[in-house]
This record gives sequence, structure tokens and C-alpha cells, in this order.
Amino acid sequence: MKTKPTTDVSEDRRTLVRAAVSVAGLALTACGTTVAAKNQAGATRAPSDEAEVTPGEDLMQEHGVLERLLLVYDEAARRIEHGERLDFAVLGSAAGIVRRFVEEYHEKLEEEFVFPRLEAARREVELVAVLRRQHQRGREITAEVARLASGATGTPELAAALRAFARMYRPHAAREDTVLFPAFRSVVGGSAYRELGESFEDQEHARFGEHGFENTVSEVARLEAALGIGVLDEFTP
Repeated sequence: MKTKPTTDVSEDRRTLVRAAVSVAGLALTACGTTVAAKNQAGATRAPSDEAEVTPGEDLMQEHGVLERLLLVYDEAARRIEHGERLDFAVLGSAAGIVRRFVEEYHEKLEEEFVFPRLEAARREVELVAVLRRQHQRGREITAEVARLASGATGTPELAAALRAFARMYRPHAAREDTVLFPAFRSVVGGSAYRELGESFEDQEHARFGEHGFENTVSEVARLEAALGIGVLDEFTP
């Protein structure tokens, strides 16, 4: 009786092992290629995938610029009241930013896009009326601040104007952030709200350039540094 040679069995086993190793290698290669492709896609993701800034967020960030300008006004008023040295060019520059960024841009957005929609929807009508009056009064005070600061004299009238402006605009901005802007979002809603955010951004770029907001923040930071109030931790009690 003939028996099957043992060398044939061994050869069959070696063939099976080689096949298994080959399949496993192909699987690992495919897996590595997939991971690399995902990593490459993540590395080349377009900036457009970033979260969009909504109109309310945009306006609130601009309120942050306003608040920092109010800190400049506070410090200027304090120095005048205590007879301390004040560089009136710094104060004049702050008033200039208030005029061109807050009054001629930020408030114009509110007056053109926010207030009319709320009035048409009969939402927060009394609040809008007060805010409109405060915008007008703010422009009058800014003109007074600029006029008095140009005289390079720290008069009680100048300190009073700075205090009055800050006293009005802090609750003004807070009421817009907590009441007006949420009501505005509920009135506009959906895709129209997102499209309005893009419109706000386009107008900002048209007026101030691509990095207009960042450049304005940097300008305010330089005024803070000139007055010695640029270090945040110094406000910690």
C-alpha cells in the first residue's frame, strides 16, 4: 500500500501560510492608505468649514470694542478729576474710533438691519425707540468730547462728558445683548439670519478692509497701553 509523501503535506501548509500573510498585508496596506487619505483631507480642509459668526455674535463682539473704549474714557476722566497728566491725543484717538467704528458703522448696522425688522414685527418697540435716542445723544457727546479734547485742557466739562457717555452706553449695550439681539434672531430666523451675518461681514470688509475688526482691536489696545491700563490682570482685585 502506497502512502502520500510527507513532503507534499508540508508544501501545502507552506502555501496556505504564504497566502494568509499576503492577504493580511494587503488589508494593512489598504487600511494605512485610508487613514492617510483622511489625515490629508483634514490637513487641507478649507477655511470655509469654520463656524460662521452670526449677526448677534458679530454685534456683541463689537460691543467688546466699545467696552474697551469706555475703559479708556474712564481712565481719562479719572485723571482729569484728580489733576493727573493726560495725553489728550490718546483721548482724541479714542473718540475717533468711537465715531468711525461704533457710531458710523456698528450703530448704522443696527439702525438699518435690526431696528426696522423689530419695529415691523412689533417686537421691543419701546426699547428700540430708547436705543435710537441714545444713538443720537451719543453722537452729540462724542462731538463734544472731540472738541474739548482738541483743546488739550482737562476741564470738568470734558470729564463729565466722558462719564455721561460711559454711563449711558454700558446699560445700552447690555440691554441690546440680552434683550434686543435675541428678539431680533427670533424675528429673522433660519437661513435669512445666516445670510445677514455674511452681509455684515461684507460691509465690515468694504469699510475697514479684510482684517478691520482685528486692526481696530489692536488700535484700542495701543491706547490702553499708552494710559497704563493694558494689562488685564491689573484689574484683578
